[in-house]
Amino acid sequence: MTIQDFDIQVASGQHVDYAQQICDEMAESAKARGTGIAQRSPEYVANKMLEGKAVIAFHKDGTWAGFCYIETWSHGDFVANSGLIVNPQFRKAGLAKAIKENIFKLSRKKYPDAKIFGLTTGLAVMKINSELGYEPVTYSELTQDEDFWAGCKSCVNYDILMSKGRKNCMCTAMLFDPVEKAKQQEEKSKDMSRKATLFQRIENAIKSFSQELKIF
Repeated sequence: MTIQDFDIQVASGQHVDYAQQICDEMAESAKARGTGIAQRSPEYVANKMLEGKAVIAFHKDGTWAGFCYIETWSHGDFVANSGLIVNPQFRKAGLAKAIKENIFKLSRKKYPDAKIFGLTTGLAVMKINSELGYEPVTYSELTQDEDFWAGCKSCVNYDILMSKGRKNCMCTAMLFDPVEKAKQQEEKSKDMSRKATLFQRIENAIKSFSQELKIF
């Protein structure tokens, strides 16, 4: 089984019948990991599909394979790619990474100026996030929207979060800041330009020196 065996697409109204199955699998996965998630109803998930704020994956035989959706916070200043789930029979095929890449692209398209963040205990998700350009940050750099943090109430570690004044918990906070990334890219381009200029100067000096040697 390879990633080519799957079709990943932006979810729409034609997929709402999968909402219950998706929610059930999210709950089972969280239970198996011993962690909590922000519980969402099938109606909530279905609405994300209707809004075009989710991606869904299917195996080539038509079986539902995975899902992830977009949430916005602080009036659209922050975006979270939430509810990443892969059907257990299709795990270990690179599908989670492919879904994350697709929902990330959709988030950047819909909210190009928003900071994209996530909270996770999963090393695999952290690795994927890093490859997408996320960087570890403190909780203070995330949205302070109360509705977002209320979603943590269903987690078994919620008491730990609150006892630490919402400054840290078992999850690692990661953030993609488009403004910061643009600055980094600009600096990288300038650095490459400086190196190219220096190389050209060295090359010209060598040519000049060689010509002087020929004269003598």
